[in-house]
Amino acid sequence: MKNTSHVLIISSVTSQFAIARTKSDRIFGHTTNVFCVADFARFCILQSRVHEVWARFFSSSLEDRLRYTPSDCLEPFPFPRSLGGVGSAAQLEAAGREYYEARKIIMTGNSQGLTLTYNRFNDPEERDSAILNLRLLHAAIDSVVVDAYGWTDLHPLAIHEREWEDDNGERPGPWRLRWPEEERDEVLARLLELNRRRKEDENQPTSRNSSSRGRRQRANAPLDAPSLLI
Repeated sequence: MKNTSHVLIISSVTSQFAIARTKSDRIFGHTTNVFCVADFARFCILQSRVHEVWARFFSSSLEDRLRYTPSDCLEPFPFPRSLGGVGSAAQLEAAGREYYEARKIIMTGNSQGLTLTYNRFNDPEERDSAILNLRLLHAAIDSVVVDAYGWTDLHPLAIHEREWEDDNGERPGPWRLRWPEEERDEVLARLLELNRRRKEDENQPTSRNSSSRGRRQRANAPLDAPSLLI
């Protein structure tokens, strides 16, 4: 807390999947998850649809809202490698910063918070140029995060869908601008497999070649998951 002027936060219960960045000297309530990092590379990853797919799959819900529980949504999440591939940390940082600044301008200019901003973001009838640009920037952070995992064969495109349909089709869920189900399932499957392989690597017995292997592993270490303050 003392080592950073800003932190990343997300509400424990939220109708919109939105990561915020704020000053660290504030007093946070128990309903706020606080990450003791503020760099835009991790913001980029956490705000991306890659992390959202994981979080929505493992989270519980309260009414029709997502309940973001760090033990389920964050701690097991396999962050991408920090080196190698197209998606370098610098590219993640640049994409995350551009997205954050564009979103901030929209919120400030309209005197609207994250919920109203993302209601507009997800609304298929919304045609404001700033919101349309934010959608493009969100696709850009998704792309750089996907590339950071080395999944260059994946190019998912978001579409407007109802979050759910009731049995009679009379009470559809809210609109979401999200990847189609097939792409969401593919990304989730790859994250689960990556998580499984990393756990296996951690449990590998040491050997006389462990020193050189350790150096290679450190060189390709994943970006650290944010530490939780609350």
